[in-house]
Amino acid sequence: MATQRNPYAVNRPVYSEDSFTKEHETISRERKTLVGHVKEYFSCDSKRAKSAALTLLPVVGWMRSYRIREWLLGDLVSGVSTGLVAIMQGLAFSLLAELPPIYGLYTAFFPMLTYFFFGTSRHLSVGSFPVLSLMIGAVVLRLVPEDGPSADFVAFQGLNKTEQKVLVASSVTFLMGIYQLAMGVLQVGFVVVYLSDTLVSGFTTAAAVHILVSQLKFVLGLDVGGLSGILSLIYTLEKIFSIISQTNICDLVMSIVIMVVVFIVKELNDRYRAKLPVPIPIEAIMTIIACGVSYAFDFRNRYQVTVVGKMISGFAPPTAPSVEVFQESAVESFPIAIVGFAVAFSVAKVYSIKHDYSIDGNQELIAFGISNIFGASFSSFAASTALSRTAVQESSGGKTQIAGLVSAMMAMIVTVALGFLLEPLPTSVLGALVIVNLKGMLMQFREIPYLWRRDKLECAVWVGTCLAAILLGLDLGLAVGLGVELLTVILRTQFPRCSVLANVPGTDLYRDRKDYRRMSEPKGVKIFRMPSPIYFANIEFFRDKLVEAVGFKPLRVLRKRNKALRKVQNPRQQLDPEAATNSLGNQMSTSRDPDTNVENLDRPKDVKERQCPDGGSVPNVDIHTLILDFSAVSFLDISALKGLKMVLKEFIQINVDVYIVSCDVYILEKLHSCMFFDDEIQTSIFFPTLHDAVLHALEKDGERNDQVETDSAPMLSASHRLGEAPEFDTFEFPLLRPKP
Repeated sequence: MATQRNPYAVNRPVYSEDSFTKEHETISRERKTLVGHVKEYFSCDSKRAKSAALTLLPVVGWMRSYRIREWLLGDLVSGVSTGLVAIMQGLAFSLLAELPPIYGLYTAFFPMLTYFFFGTSRHLSVGSFPVLSLMIGAVVLRLVPEDGPSADFVAFQGLNKTEQKVLVASSVTFLMGIYQLAMGVLQVGFVVVYLSDTLVSGFTTAAAVHILVSQLKFVLGLDVGGLSGILSLIYTLEKIFSIISQTNICDLVMSIVIMVVVFIVKELNDRYRAKLPVPIPIEAIMTIIACGVSYAFDFRNRYQVTVVGKMISGFAPPTAPSVEVFQESAVESFPIAIVGFAVAFSVAKVYSIKHDYSIDGNQELIAFGISNIFGASFSSFAASTALSRTAVQESSGGKTQIAGLVSAMMAMIVTVALGFLLEPLPTSVLGALVIVNLKGMLMQFREIPYLWRRDKLECAVWVGTCLAAILLGLDLGLAVGLGVELLTVILRTQFPRCSVLANVPGTDLYRDRKDYRRMSEPKGVKIFRMPSPIYFANIEFFRDKLVEAVGFKPLRVLRKRNKALRKVQNPRQQLDPEAATNSLGNQMSTSRDPDTNVENLDRPKDVKERQCPDGGSVPNVDIHTLILDFSAVSFLDISALKGLKMVLKEFIQINVDVYIVSCDVYILEKLHSCMFFDDEIQTSIFFPTLHDAVLHALEKDGERNDQVETDSAPMLSASHRLGEAPEFDTFEFPLLRPKP
């Protein structure tokens, strides 16, 4: 049963852009100059100073409205739960950064202290993130390799291998923070939009593969060392399988048990999330059990199991970063900064929408920049967030960053007083915890079939980014992914899906004639639509598609007509040479075009030819009007303006009227400023709607042929309204004009 729809009727004149502007008064808007924008940006008053202070310190805003009775208990419980997860993940992810586990506790503490004051997200759990840890570890291994001498830096003198690694990691983190802070101050938080969800998904999946391979040496108890650079993953696997027979069975069994138990409990946490007051902290529970068992049975001496070892009690004093490391890692630090911010901002955006508050991308950059600079001064490594840890903070009742502050305090307690209890912890347990937390990222492989069915270019971005990051490394892989993504954007705009539109009978609507069964094209009118910007890269594509749509090349038609005209006028030259010369000169003067001398003289397709008395042929074009729908054209550049002007002149020279409809007002202003209009191309060719142009074209053609009949001609039936179009053999349309 068809849905009953409300009809509507419109009774108005047919407008062109010129007539519409004359009839309706426009408002002149003053546009600020660049100097005006700069003055406004640097102007200051009391209201703006207060707003800037609240923007720089968001904690002031939400602390004033903090509901102690309603939120405090939830924040405390959430902070404890999140703190347990943050501690375990900090210990585990420090292995990815090629650092001792204690530095993972530093990362769970210091960055959170500053983010509490400067961050705009109320639910983000700031700390270590496996992808960033792995990227930091790649720089550490390059400058301080396991097998071989370290880089020749003055700052490395007098330091052992571990201290050199810590200096490299903290210096790279410091530089990463400088990048983020600079981008925040310069208000360029929008850069994250260039990292699409598809690209981030492919990149993080590749990072998960790298992390999985890097942790195999801990799970198997093998002394493989660390490799970095292009194809490092392949070389690492080759090295692991070459010594697989040396696997430590105790490490392997313990890792498998840990992974199975943690995986099962995590699945139960997800399934019964609504019924559990807080998620079961299974990582902390299994870590405590593993520590106890390892200490009781002396795994280190009895089974040669590698353990965490000596844990530093307390915090190290602040240290200055190395300028030499800055110089060597300047290129690698930038993608680390971008990835860290992109992941954190995307997670923060999810929870801000869920809980109905706003976040500021530029302020988030400032917050993470300060956090990483402050943390790096105390030997922590790159901080961002982890989706699993943030989910725990939100699902366990956290309402504000009080929960994050409590989790940081827990990391501080473990660092200061309880660190010695973790000394017998096997590193294989930490490796197993890292691997089991990769489930979410590895399951992103399931997106490939979905993307292939929905959007093959998006699938190419995902696969290209993932493969490049796996084979070339994460930094180069991210660059390749950005290149593939920008290439897809170019392809979408350079080769859009052009269409020829037709009328939906009985309406003023026009759709692609290939999409509907009952469509009618206005006789002698061709409507062409290109749904993309027109610029230097696709102006030739626009021209080719337009020629394909109309079925002929206007320059070929013009040359054939001129050739036939010369043949017809040859006998006249004998009778009146001066008149024939003037007539031919007038005809040829209208056909001068820089491209006419290179056009092929082949017969154009779909052009009817009329035989001349002397046997020549004159092409007869079967359309009198060409309408270009610019409703989806967002901009035109200078090259496109020149190409468009040439196309319009070609059709005008063969007596085809060209109209442009639904053109954006800013494009019209640009056309005026670029001297687009002349004696042939005038502003009267622009119409506000497609139907206005069609009605005008048919009326003009009717007047031109003097075939209008008041009872049967479509253009004279002025009483027809929307939904009341009469039936015609070739075209049905409602008329949008008042009754005469």
